Amino acid sequence: YFITPTDGQTVENPVTVRFGLAGMGVAPAGVDREHTGHHHLLIDTDVASLDLGKPLPASDKVKHFGGGQTETVLELPPGEHTLQLLLGNHIHVPHVPPVLSEKITITVK
Repeated sequence: YFITPTDGQTVENPVTVRFGLAGMGVAPAGVDREHTGHHHLLIDTDVASLDLGKPLPASDKVKHFGGGQTETVLELPPGEHTLQLLLGNHIHVPHVPPVLSEKITITVK
């Protein structure tokens, strides 16, 4: 889930994004522990467009936090953007079923 920003919020650059997780633990990529994973931030991307059976790609639209980070700072162009968190396992493959946050929409001034 997102701690900040919140759905519908208008923000300015740089945008600080803080991640939360309930019911599972955060572990860095490469650490194979049951009920853990690391965050991937989907920016303006629909999870349905991803192959959830394979490691998630690293791109401007899919940010990896393989160090176990729980926050980041983004520079986004002005306008409306969607953000969603997807937890990946030790090799960046989403869990079955996927551990997803709600998709939120923010507006950057």
